Amino acid sequence: MEASVNIKKMIAYSEGGITSKVVLSGENNQVTLFCMAEGTDIGEHTSTKRGFVYVIEGGGIFNLEGREIIMGPGVLINMGKSAKHSLSANKNTSFLLFLWEN
Repeated sequence: MEASVNIKKMIAYSEGGITSKVVLSGENNQVTLFCMAEGTDIGEHTSTKRGFVYVIEGGGIFNLEGREIIMGPGVLINMGKSAKHSLSANKNTSFLLFLWEN
């Protein structure tokens, strides 16, 4: 694994789709880059780990346990283990998802 990565250079959108790429991973943690094309969404789901989302660019809605959070550059969203969440992108949107076990 490389000692550093340039996240901005890794951002690439798929027309009408969603891409993801694991950036870093360890025994109890993982960082994944997601790129969501405008108009795409990720339906409601949960995670077996704690995590947070850091929005790099774009915009949309992140629904966390029934609460709508506006996604925009620089927004950090904290998620507890097993929290129900979903996302929708109203423009090309990229974010990092950090997951870890306590």
